[in-house]
Amino acid sequence: MASHIILPPDDEQQRREDEEADEPPPGHDGPAAAATKAALPFSAMCVRISRDSYPNLRNLRNASNVSLADAAYVKISEGDFGYVLDDVPHLADYIPDVPTYPNPLQDHPAYSTVKQYFVNEDDTVPQKVVVQKNSRRGIHFRRAGPRQRVNFESDEVKACIVTCGGLCPGLNTVIRELVCGLSHMYNVNNIYGIQNGYKGFYSSNYVAITPKIVNDIHKKGGTVLGTSRGGHDTKKIVDNIQDRGINQVYIIGGDGTQKGAYEIFKEIRKRGLKVAVAGIPKTIDNDIAIIDKSFGFDSAVEEAQRAIDSAHVEACSAENGIGLVKLMGRYSGFIAMYATLASRDVDCCLIPESPFYMDGEGGLLQYIERRLKENKHMVIVVAEGAGQDIIAQSIPSSEQQDASGNKLLLDIGLWLTHKIKDHFKSKKTEMTIKYIDPTYMVRAIPSNASDNVYCTLLAHSAIHGAMAGYSSTIGMVNGRHAYIPFYRVTSTRNKVKITDRMWARLLSSTNQPSFLSQKDVDEAREADRLANKPPLPAGANHNVATAFGQSASSSSNGEI
Repeated sequence: MASHIILPPDDEQQRREDEEADEPPPGHDGPAAAATKAALPFSAMCVRISRDSYPNLRNLRNASNVSLADAAYVKISEGDFGYVLDDVPHLADYIPDVPTYPNPLQDHPAYSTVKQYFVNEDDTVPQKVVVQKNSRRGIHFRRAGPRQRVNFESDEVKACIVTCGGLCPGLNTVIRELVCGLSHMYNVNNIYGIQNGYKGFYSSNYVAITPKIVNDIHKKGGTVLGTSRGGHDTKKIVDNIQDRGINQVYIIGGDGTQKGAYEIFKEIRKRGLKVAVAGIPKTIDNDIAIIDKSFGFDSAVEEAQRAIDSAHVEACSAENGIGLVKLMGRYSGFIAMYATLASRDVDCCLIPESPFYMDGEGGLLQYIERRLKENKHMVIVVAEGAGQDIIAQSIPSSEQQDASGNKLLLDIGLWLTHKIKDHFKSKKTEMTIKYIDPTYMVRAIPSNASDNVYCTLLAHSAIHGAMAGYSSTIGMVNGRHAYIPFYRVTSTRNKVKITDRMWARLLSSTNQPSFLSQKDVDEAREADRLANKPPLPAGANHNVATAFGQSASSSSNGEI
């Protein structure tokens, strides 16, 4: 079976590099510039090759971060001035002459007054918006929204919706808007809910859902479809999709769930099925790469702040009172950071990305002593993934994992509580500490107003993309909704950059020490650079490699 790999012929690639070396500065046209323009059309040069016919595929795979198995699913297009489109798969990539139909929205009365409702096929969204005058245009993603032509007729659509992983504010809103959007915008009548996560594809009955059934579910927390971790069996899932005639699959979940969606799409494409897969990223920790933020994050921060307010009241009401709040954040401390900034009552915020130490000069315990001496009370916020290396020095760590493959964490909140108590007991100093863990309160609430709007836009963007034949993850990039390749959101994790100004704002707000040496800062900068470097697609030429390299220095959801 042949694969589409973006690979210019060797002679052509060398010619482009030679011409770029002689290219005049921007704004000065010359023979070399004209030749380069001619050599770089908007669409990339795609060479159709078989896996057995090209002798250098092994070298190509070894030189790339994207495996040879994934090369067939990567679509890269180039344009002038360093423009690179990291495109998403489409039904037409593997189904010849897939039929298209007029979009029923063109006759919808609600949209008749919109001046330009359909998205231009050439519209893209840049990953990096802060540039200099000589910057290359860099990586772009396909803009989300309704297309003038779609690949599904309303009567033929059989859609299913599944929620996976942990709870998060907004899950029910996304479900509601998917059902109502499919029904009201595209007149789809066959919509089914998959119960209890991925395993529901092959172990539970499908539940028919209508706009009437989901009308009020956005006012409730959790998910009406149920959820679970694990249970992903690609072959069983796709067998079930094929047997039931499902042709649109909407998958709501975190990075592990999106990896599962990617595997489902690859198996669907392998079988040549006319099925679109839309991934809607969900993580309360806000650790999905590329996108500005995940839905439910604003609601989580708002609820977390209430827990901080309670801790502050407790701390102020006792002699040498300490309020300790543990918030979610296994690998990324965004909830802790934003809740701290929103509260202004926090004296110390500890997150996984910023190491700290307990004892000695400049340590946490010394800072707590000083803060209590100055203010007589203190509030500490700690993310659940912080300080795991310190705890492991005194408590044997378990290598157990949950059903999603995440390592089970030791309780940093309880550990800190005991360490602080023991420290002040040894100093014969009276103090009171109140430990609050609002984890399940935060994730079980319904979404707030801003998240409700965001969930609606995500759901509608997912529907428009699936109807147009695209399979991708949907997210907001620099304020615009875009279709993002699965491999881009699953290859890295979004983390707090402790070398950015946002973290500096937090340190300024709390007046806490950074607990960092210069070596720690240098290591953090290098870790940020590597963590935000996207995987280089197989066969990427010099221009594409440069664009992907530049994106490592910018995060769409980092600095503000």
